[in-house]
Amino acid sequence: MDVTNVVDDVVRREHGRVLSILIGVLGDFDLAEDALQETLVTALERWPRDGIPNNPAAWMITVGRRKAIDRLRREKNLGRKTALLADPVAISLAEPDMTGETAIPDERLKLIFTCCHPALSPEARVALTLRTLGGLTTAEIAHAFLVPVPTMNQRLTRAKAKIRGAAIPYAVPSVEAIPERLDAVLNVLYLIFNEGYAASAGDNLIRRELCAEAIRLTLPLVALLESRPELGPQPEALGLAALMLLHDSRRPARTDAEGEIILLEDQDRGLWDRGQIDAGVGLLDRAIAARLPGPYQIQAAIAALHAQAPTPAETDWPQIALLYGRLWHYTPSPVVELNRAVAVGMARGPLAGLALLQEPELAAALDGYHWYHAAVADFLRRASYRGSARAAYVRALALCENRAERSLLGRRIAEL
Repeated sequence: MDVTNVVDDVVRREHGRVLSILIGVLGDFDLAEDALQETLVTALERWPRDGIPNNPAAWMITVGRRKAIDRLRREKNLGRKTALLADPVAISLAEPDMTGETAIPDERLKLIFTCCHPALSPEARVALTLRTLGGLTTAEIAHAFLVPVPTMNQRLTRAKAKIRGAAIPYAVPSVEAIPERLDAVLNVLYLIFNEGYAASAGDNLIRRELCAEAIRLTLPLVALLESRPELGPQPEALGLAALMLLHDSRRPARTDAEGEIILLEDQDRGLWDRGQIDAGVGLLDRAIAARLPGPYQIQAAIAALHAQAPTPAETDWPQIALLYGRLWHYTPSPVVELNRAVAVGMARGPLAGLALLQEPELAAALDGYHWYHAAVADFLRRASYRGSARAAYVRALALCENRAERSLLGRRIAEL
């Protein structure tokens, strides 16, 4: 077995949990990240000789803690960390019980609440959580935020310094403080899932570990909120969980064996995970029953209409277009308007979709977004304007940085 592949697999599956535990033990983001990186180097040196541990993640936590202590000693900084490191720390990868006022079902959720502290800017909250829990590189996060890499690196550095300087606790907040942080937490989970569902860069369309991580975090969060009846109903958390399950249910059918994209209308619906669809619809029904609508519930409702359509022709595009119009009132953005235009085009014909897409304000706002040009190209293709469609696909390809998406666009150009 290739040890490098094993280390890569452990990092993908356990990065968030290992790092969150190390941050909790050490109380320092930078120290924990550096210790984890040193641990990975040690694993590559030792595992070929000593064998792969039965529990690689637990081994990484133990070795990472020791390396942090060694580093503090070398820097003669151990005194300020004695209270944290003097006592033996029992670390378990098992889910702790939800007992006591401050209990939380997963160490990673503690880290999310820390990263989403009100003292941090909204941009810093999302970026820091994507870096620590999602395992995204600084370059990937910078790309998602459309900012230069040095700018994002400075943003992350300042956020960590703020947590350290303000002594922000690594803990679940009190019941009274949860509501003020919940929107930020839901937004972070949503962005982690989105980056996994459609990777902004790289070779693969889907980053399965990020989708799974987001779902693993969101479901315990829903359970935590429901265990606090004094918080009242939290339908947006339910809506977000439903949205993730419904989208993830289509994952087996979204790419072929070579990783090439299969568009929704061409997918084998027999491969969709019916168990996930039923679970997602059940969560959505519970959310809607609270009669407190919000953007995650609306997006989940759109996903449910896709998931429950027996065939592409039976998709309720008029209802989807209406839901995107409703979503725009909650989160007005050019991308939401793009999706509404696509739904209108699917419901009323390609020329109706093109009329909305080519409105000057929307066209200017999305000129640098490859999926905008791909949508224009698709409707031009459906309307038999082949030359114009090819030009729009070429523009989309020039803006795209994901290999699987580039391959799809290249196939469309070749067809024309």
